Amino acid sequence: MSPADLTAEIKQQGHNLGFDLVGVSPAQPPQTISAYIEWVERGYAGEMRYLERPDRVERRRDPSVIVPNAKSVVVVGKNYFTRQLPAEILDDPSRGIVASYAWDTDYHDVMTPRLYELQEFIAQRVDGEVYGRAYVDTGPVLERDYAVCAGLGFFGKNTMLIHPDWGSWLFLGEILIDVELAYDEADTRGTCGACARCIEACPTGAFREPYVLDSRRCISYLTIELKGPIPRHLRSSMGNRIFGCDICNEVCPWNKQFARPAAGWGSGGAGERVAPHRRTGIVAPKLLDLIALDDQGFRERFRGSPVKRAKRRGLLRNVAVALGNWGDTVAVPALIDALHDHEPLIRGHAAWALGQIDAVRARRALEAAPTTEDDEYVRGEVRAAIESHATDRPLGGDRARGAYAST
Repeated sequence: MSPADLTAEIKQQGHNLGFDLVGVSPAQPPQTISAYIEWVERGYAGEMRYLERPDRVERRRDPSVIVPNAKSVVVVGKNYFTRQLPAEILDDPSRGIVASYAWDTDYHDVMTPRLYELQEFIAQRVDGEVYGRAYVDTGPVLERDYAVCAGLGFFGKNTMLIHPDWGSWLFLGEILIDVELAYDEADTRGTCGACARCIEACPTGAFREPYVLDSRRCISYLTIELKGPIPRHLRSSMGNRIFGCDICNEVCPWNKQFARPAAGWGSGGAGERVAPHRRTGIVAPKLLDLIALDDQGFRERFRGSPVKRAKRRGLLRNVAVALGNWGDTVAVPALIDALHDHEPLIRGHAAWALGQIDAVRARRALEAAPTTEDDEYVRGEVRAAIESHATDRPLGGDRARGAYAST
């Protein structure tokens, strides 16, 4: 079978398996490897140390380190867009907003088996043994680089892959194989042009320049990847985003014009994504419900969900920040309870949140905390929160009515 015929069959099978986009790139050193190394050297990976390990960098530089004699990269894309949340939900500060990729079953659990099926299909269509590796954003591969080479889109200023006909709400996966295929050409139809809406809209200023994201300021990093305390100077800019962030996708003109609701996976796969207004308990849960979750409650509520990645301590840390940004006195009793949680990370952020609320009971709880708190990190948060009460006044008006900072 010729490389062209085999490639055509692979693409058809990829679509049969439910992937919206399938392209093929040569397994060459990625064009963006120098930019990636510079990004790491600037410290923009934050605490994601696995991204800077020399052995992982070498794998990203040379795909043949992963798959000996690698010749091709089959790249797939799956649309995950669901209609945007209604404004009355998205802008309700009493709710926590979850990034849309996490509204359904963990995409790794859905895409990875299908990539394995596609890899097995390739092996069956080739005479002789085929060696390959399949990844869904978990391997040391600069997948957006190969996606561009495979014709699946262009790099956006928001660092996303943007497809001219689909936008940027795309999951990516790839198979590296030692089989020669017919290669696609890059899609030259799209560009960001002079648009900078994603850069301007980012509330934490995570874009150092177009195409360069400082993870340390990104809400997705802060709410998921960062395991310790969220820097105090960024908390008030996070609003009510408690797991991930879609803002740079939401404002992108390519998405506004071309994004379409995702279809299901077809026979045997997940069904259509449920309209968000019917799943508000999952996509925009009430903050006061979440802050009260114990360990078992967290496991039960987020079983099979990407949200479990944050673990209870990380999610409730984020929820406490969102409650502080809400600033409503109705949250004080729940935050006082959180001030006595068994996790210091949650106690510390609950203290910060109480410091954002103009209520006598909140201040009294903070003043009483040092007498029982033995964790020095938490004691520091309590002291800072008490100082906030003493100096950051008046706190009435907008904060008491539920508005939160947006810059």
